[in-house]
Amino acid sequence: MKTWQYALIVFLGGCCYGALSTFVKLAYSAGFTMAEVTGSQYLMGTLLIWIVALFSKKKKLTIPQIGKLLISGIPLGLTGIFYYQSLQSLNASLAVIFLFQFVWIGTFFEWIFYKKTPTIGKVVSIGILVVGSILAAGVIAEGSGEITWQGTVWGLLSALTYTTFVFLSSTVEKDIPAVQKSALFTTGGLITVLILFPPTTLFHLPVLMGVAPYGLYLGLLGVALPPLLFTIGMPHIGPGLGTILTSSELPVAVILSSLVLAEHVSTSQWLGVVLILGGIVVGNVKISKTKMKSVAFERESVS
Repeated sequence: MKTWQYALIVFLGGCCYGALSTFVKLAYSAGFTMAEVTGSQYLMGTLLIWIVALFSKKKKLTIPQIGKLLISGIPLGLTGIFYYQSLQSLNASLAVIFLFQFVWIGTFFEWIFYKKTPTIGKVVSIGILVVGSILAAGVIAEGSGEITWQGTVWGLLSALTYTTFVFLSSTVEKDIPAVQKSALFTTGGLITVLILFPPTTLFHLPVLMGVAPYGLYLGLLGVALPPLLFTIGMPHIGPGLGTILTSSELPVAVILSSLVLAEHVSTSQWLGVVLILGGIVVGNVKISKTKMKSVAFERESVS
C-alpha cells in the first residue's frame, strides 16, 4: 500500500470516533447511565473484534508479548473514562476542546521519543486545527460555560491517554497481524473499564437487552474499528502525523449532530469544520511532496 492509503485508513479511524458522541447522547436520552453505555460499548466492541480474529491470520505469541499488548490497551479504556468524567463538570464544548489537545501532544511525543523536530508545515497545521476546534465546538457561538479544575484535569488526561494509545499503535509489536493485535488492545481496554468503572447493572438481562443496540454501534465504531485501523496505518505514518489525521473526529461529530440530532450548527461551527479539514490537508502536504520526489528519483534512475 502507498503512504496516502495508510493516511486515509488513520483518517477513517478518527471519523469512527467522531460518530460516537451523537449516539451516546441518544443512549443517555433513552435512560441509560454512563456506566451502562461505556460497559456495553467495550464489551460489544471486544466481542466483535475477537469474532473477526477467530477467522483471521494469527501468530503464536509469548506470554510477555500478550502482556505487553494488553497493557498497551489500557490507554484505550482510560480515554473513555477520563472523557466521560470531564463531561460531569464541563460543558460538552469545553470537554471536546481539552480532548482535542491530542493534536499537539502527538507531535510533542514524536519530538521527545523519535527526536523528530516538527516542521513549520506541521506547526501551521496544528495551529489551524486548534483554532478550527474552538470554532467547531461552538465555544464562541454558544459560550463556554464555567471552567472547573476537575473537568480541566480529566479533559487533559483524556487527551494524554488518547495520544498514548495512538503512539503505542504505531510502535508496539509491529510484526503481529493487525486483527490479532487489535483484539488484545481492546481486551486490555475492556479489562480497564470493568475494573475502574464496573457496569454492575449490565448483569440484569432487561438492561443488557435494552442497551445492546447502542453498545453494538458504539462498540463497532469506538472500540473495534479504531484500534484495527490505527494498527494498520500508524506504523507507516508515525504518531505526529497520525494525531493530525485523527482530528477528523470533530468535523464528523458536528455533521452527525446536525443530521441525526437536528441540532443547530452555527456558521462559525461550519467554518471550524472547514478549518479542521484544511489543517489536515496542510499536515499531509509532505506526503504528496515525498511521493513526487520519489517519482522524480525513479525517472532520473531510468534515464
